[in-house]
Amino acid sequence: MSEEQGKMSLSEKHSVISDSCVSGSVSVKSDCSKDGDLPNFSVEKPMSAKSVISDSCVSGSVSVKSDCSKDGDLPNFSVEKQTSAKSVISDSCVSGSVFVKSDCSKDGDLPNFSEETPSSGKSFEHKTSDSDFQTHRKHKGFQDGLLGIFQDLENQIMNYLKHELEKFKKILQKENIIDFVKDFNENRCSIKEAALDLTLYFLREMKQEESADTLEDELIFIHQLKCGLQKKYQCVFEGIAQQGDSRLLKNIYTDLYITQGGSEQVNTEHEVRQIEVASRRHEAQELQVECRHLFEASEQDKQIRTVLTKGVAGIGKSVSVQKFVLDWAEGKENQEISFIFPLPFREMNLKEKETLSLMELITQFFPETKGLNLTRRNRFKVLFILDGLDECRLPLNFAGNETCCDVSSPASLDVLLTNLIKGNLLPSALIWITSRPAAASKIPPDCIDRLTEIRGFNDAQKEEYFRKRLTDENQAKEIIDHVKQSKSLFIMCHIPVFCWISATVLQNILQEKRNNDVKHNQADDASKTLQESNTEDTPKTLTQMYTHFLRFQIQQSRRKYNGEYTPDVSWDKDAILSLGKLAFHHLLNNNLIFYDTDLEACGIDVYKASVYSGMCTQIFKEETGIILGTMYCFVHLTLQEFIAALYAHLILDTNKKSVFDQDSKKINESMIDLLKTAVDKALESDNGHLDLFLRFLLGLSLQSNRRILRGLLTPQDQDDQSTEKILQYIKQKFDANLSPERSINLFYCLNELNEQTLVKEIQTHLSKGSLSSADFSSAHWSALAFVLLTSDEEMEEFELQKFHKSDECLIRLSAVIKTCKRALLNDCNLTDRSCSALATVLESDTSLKELNMSNNNLQDSGVKLLCTGLKDMKCELEILRLSDCNITEEGYKALASALRSNPSHLLELDLRGNDPGESGVKELDDLLQDPNCTLKTLRFLSPSAEESCQFVNGVVGKNPLLLKTLNLNDFRSTRNHPFIYEIEDTQVNHLAALLQDKHCRVNMLILGGCSFTDDQWESLTSALKLNPSHLRELILMWNGPGESGVKILSDFLIEPQLKLEKLCLCYCSITEERCEILTSALKSNPSHLRELNLSQNIPGDSGMKNLSDLLMNPQSKLEKLQLCKCSITEEQCVILTSALKSNPSHLRDLNLSLNNLGDSGVKTLSDLLMKPHLKMEKLWLCKCSITEEQCVILASALKSNPSHLRELSLSENNLGDSGVKNLSDLLMKPQFKLEKLHLSHCSITEEQCEILTSALKSNPSHLRELDISKNQIRNTGVNLLCDVLNNSDCKLETLRLNDCGITDVSSLTQCLTNTKALQFLKVLYLRENHIGDSKQELSDVVRDSNCELSVDEFSLPDFGQIKDIKCCIS
Repeated sequence: MSEEQGKMSLSEKHSVISDSCVSGSVSVKSDCSKDGDLPNFSVEKPMSAKSVISDSCVSGSVSVKSDCSKDGDLPNFSVEKQTSAKSVISDSCVSGSVFVKSDCSKDGDLPNFSEETPSSGKSFEHKTSDSDFQTHRKHKGFQDGLLGIFQDLENQIMNYLKHELEKFKKILQKENIIDFVKDFNENRCSIKEAALDLTLYFLREMKQEESADTLEDELIFIHQLKCGLQKKYQCVFEGIAQQGDSRLLKNIYTDLYITQGGSEQVNTEHEVRQIEVASRRHEAQELQVECRHLFEASEQDKQIRTVLTKGVAGIGKSVSVQKFVLDWAEGKENQEISFIFPLPFREMNLKEKETLSLMELITQFFPETKGLNLTRRNRFKVLFILDGLDECRLPLNFAGNETCCDVSSPASLDVLLTNLIKGNLLPSALIWITSRPAAASKIPPDCIDRLTEIRGFNDAQKEEYFRKRLTDENQAKEIIDHVKQSKSLFIMCHIPVFCWISATVLQNILQEKRNNDVKHNQADDASKTLQESNTEDTPKTLTQMYTHFLRFQIQQSRRKYNGEYTPDVSWDKDAILSLGKLAFHHLLNNNLIFYDTDLEACGIDVYKASVYSGMCTQIFKEETGIILGTMYCFVHLTLQEFIAALYAHLILDTNKKSVFDQDSKKINESMIDLLKTAVDKALESDNGHLDLFLRFLLGLSLQSNRRILRGLLTPQDQDDQSTEKILQYIKQKFDANLSPERSINLFYCLNELNEQTLVKEIQTHLSKGSLSSADFSSAHWSALAFVLLTSDEEMEEFELQKFHKSDECLIRLSAVIKTCKRALLNDCNLTDRSCSALATVLESDTSLKELNMSNNNLQDSGVKLLCTGLKDMKCELEILRLSDCNITEEGYKALASALRSNPSHLLELDLRGNDPGESGVKELDDLLQDPNCTLKTLRFLSPSAEESCQFVNGVVGKNPLLLKTLNLNDFRSTRNHPFIYEIEDTQVNHLAALLQDKHCRVNMLILGGCSFTDDQWESLTSALKLNPSHLRELILMWNGPGESGVKILSDFLIEPQLKLEKLCLCYCSITEERCEILTSALKSNPSHLRELNLSQNIPGDSGMKNLSDLLMNPQSKLEKLQLCKCSITEEQCVILTSALKSNPSHLRDLNLSLNNLGDSGVKTLSDLLMKPHLKMEKLWLCKCSITEEQCVILASALKSNPSHLRELSLSENNLGDSGVKNLSDLLMKPQFKLEKLHLSHCSITEEQCEILTSALKSNPSHLRELDISKNQIRNTGVNLLCDVLNNSDCKLETLRLNDCGITDVSSLTQCLTNTKALQFLKVLYLRENHIGDSKQELSDVVRDSNCELSVDEFSLPDFGQIKDIKCCIS
């Protein structure tokens, strides 16, 4: 049995054997191997091969012993008569005692299993003779006693195990875990460990792996990890690493203001500027998150796996991590998390070149987790905290790194981290990453479930910190009051480190002043506050605060290490120069963490670095990580910037050279040269990383600040002159085109130089309310921005009209707009110049939620610029008003595209009074269908038009703004006529309000049968005049406008912007006088009209004369003219056709149906049809009383110009034999490509039908529609038509044979069965024919085709008016 096995035993072997007696004790011993195999409790009687037993006495002891081998064999608990192979038993006596002893520690509460007779604990010995011993062996009481012993032993063991099992069960039930785990570990001993081993073994045998893992985790791994983390994180060092006194975190910790949201993109502003901007942000509009609830998701959100928390340097990211971990380790918060592994990047950097697995990485950082198997712990929560992403020196190649899914597979640290963050490694693990803003973009946005930002202390938390930090309440109040007096200092107190610096400096100033006053017996002065004393030594600027801080820290280190108590500081200039060089050169490269190589590169010995960190513990600090390796940094970035500025002055003092140009041969550079160069360098920076350095550099040029550092910096002889020169130089810079951020920083620089002139001028204008009339220079505008930004009053709303209505003013004050919740910029004469500045605001981390730019001439160019900001994921604008901004279709498309890119914030968009073009409204309306789009209100219309739109939507069932055709035939209230309805004034007003808005893009407006009054005509046409450019078709049939109505309509028709192509006024009671007014209007604007329908009106002679004049106009391009049933006389027809002959090239469609044209009318029409330039495609002459002779004339005319006509309707005319014959000759012409032929009710006989079908058979390939209804062609005619259908070239689609005296369609059925005709035939009408039994066979043939068959035998009523209407609207 190994030594280690011995330590893990349940009890030790304690039998004592003398030369006179063998102990009769029972020893219960466990020597189970490390492998944890189950012990086997058996009762055996083996004897040792080397036992030496005398003949006088034999031991009555029983040994229950476990000798489990290392190989994992189950232990054999045997009952032996000898406990040792070499035991020597005397001949005197056998002990009858029972000895059960446990080696449990004295501190434990375990039961004592000893049952001993002697008080000494040693076995009592008896001597007997050989005969007595033999007698005793035979005694049955010995066996009976042994059975009782083991029964008692079993009861005690079971009771103990039950007691332990109950505790284990409570742990698994999450009841009083902390207490039970504490009890187990504080009273830990081998028997407790044995109980745990047994429990774990049997749980896993029972396949209860989760319970076994949980129990082992809680009692072993989690407890050890928590103890280690609690020890490491319970103390906080404010600015000090390993040196100095620490404080308990719980005594000084102040909650930080943490918000949800923000952007994954890089913020290029200096971090102090970010703090200054954040100080203006309104807490009410932000979603605050408590640190302990980082991973809690709302019900509607998905599970949160990865949280990225960003914040500027020193804002409290690492302290938040420390508090989170400590609360977990102490059992206060987030106990549902099983393991927390904090892995700071600054420490992992030292492992960047190593190859190791994730488990090896965890074990190196947390040795107490050795043996932990994370692969079987996916059901538990594990949290990795990756602190300080900005300090990471790994490439973090998310796109290029190979995939790694095994926690035991070795890989580079970069591969491990990228796969852990992406979820390839331990996908169930939680990840918390902290970073400064500039480095946050290293993590791909799709890897982040929640983005939070630590804003540091809000105003209430600042005061809470000072009160916790300073035990003297009066002193704390005094310091709080002083810090509040300086806006720049109070803003900086958002940063916890700056609060600590301020508390250190001001506390020391107060103490030093009171000590001096008491020393000189100035009791009255000693009671004065910081404000009352108001000495120049009291810090009011950043430079003064940091100068005092440096002086006090060096002074304290001298007192501590050297015992110096002189009022003046003994400066180690070489040490500060070394630190300054490191600070300056790494500031230029944005480095905050330094390693040995960085120090050596700056000429600093690593040993000296430790000296520096010892001497200046609160300026420069040294940290040693969990793993071997040392890192260095300044306590805060601002301290690095201050030391860098101090270094620049020291170089100038020592070498008379500028720190920016140390290699130059130029000598004797002056202070003003250094300051000017620094100003230029800072202004050249895109991200402002030298802004604070410049403030410190300028502040240290003042004699008052240099005096505090006397002995280190030399006095300047021409201090006032240098200050005046640099002031003028800075003011000149305002005339350049500086960004608002750079301009504002220059005013902070002026503040460091105690220059307040410009600021006071602006404050005077503000108090007088004379800003809008003031003539400001660039410097004044920048000063105004600075004053507004540093004002104590929060500006929720920025109204440009209160300042100056111009692009210049907006651009200069854009930094102010960024801090406001609402920006009212309407009616301010703004152009696209302003849009570029506003886009920059929207792309930044801004408070802006509402932007009103209505009534400015932004145009599409301005909207496109604005959209670059709208589509940025940082933009969280909720309301955007752009009414009357001269935006057209291009601007609408740009807005739709931007909102698709960033659809999740905008709730309201106002575009009233703009021109959306053909597709602008649809682009944005389609956006509303996007499930990711949060837009609730999209305004295109004025309030009245919006109401009208809703009303019309209710009528037509669709959004009228999206319709090209608006059919309001259902827009009515009463029905007094089959086609005429009365419409109410309110309905007309709704319609008018909609039609006049530019967002209404209706091309076709149908208002049939509305019976408008004169006032209603006036409302409608007035509305159309305001928005005439889109209307192309106006259908006003069955309306009686009256003379004044026609006059009103005519006034609309002469609008130059009107591009009406189709006008339908059929059934409108237009008389001769009205027609004259109407046609006169059309003559004044004839170039767009392509279709005119005046059917069912009585134009009279003068009306027809005016119409003819219109048609003769060379600008007229009329293509379709419908004059059906217009009582056209023979003379009027002559006038009309003569006019058409003079301008025939455009006419394509002519309908003169239901007019008695007469011989001369038909003759002149025929002359027109013969014109070579005429390209007539459709000719309707239904019911025109055309005689046989007239038909001959028409057919002859068409034969001379046959190639264009596609549709011919001669229905309800008596064509006669010669007419049909001439028409048939026309149909036979190869050039004739007629597609539709209507000859219903033409008295065509069977013989005429034969002539007609013969002609069709010779040229069948073009005809698609044939109507010869109401002609008695009978069965013979059907048979003849079958011959046409049998032709393989025939592609007839519509055949109408209603009321033709047909009684049998068997031939038609057979034709359709045997030919391809049914492939083309779509309509077959055989109504009002008595076709008897053959009807069924035809129906059966047609049933499975696409052909519509109608074979009803009943007679339809003669709806003459309906037939006339059909002719009129052909």
